[in-house]
Amino acid sequence: MDNVYKTTEIVGSSTDGVEAAVRGAIDKAGRSLRHMRWFEVTEIRGHIEDDAVAHWQVTVKVGFTME
Repeated sequence: MDNVYKTTEIVGSSTDGVEAAVRGAIDKAGRSLRHMRWFEVTEIRGHIEDDAVAHWQVTVKVGFTME
């Protein structure tokens, strides 16, 4: 069957690292988006406090099947 996909861009953050930021973003998106199929991390950045990484922030493109 041919599918049609739509993408949306979301941003997640975590003090625990990039993977935790991605997982948190996908988890939250799953509460309002249905039929998610893939994701792509398009940007990684962080926040520095007192000369150390305070938290990570990731921009994630999520693809989902349209009904």
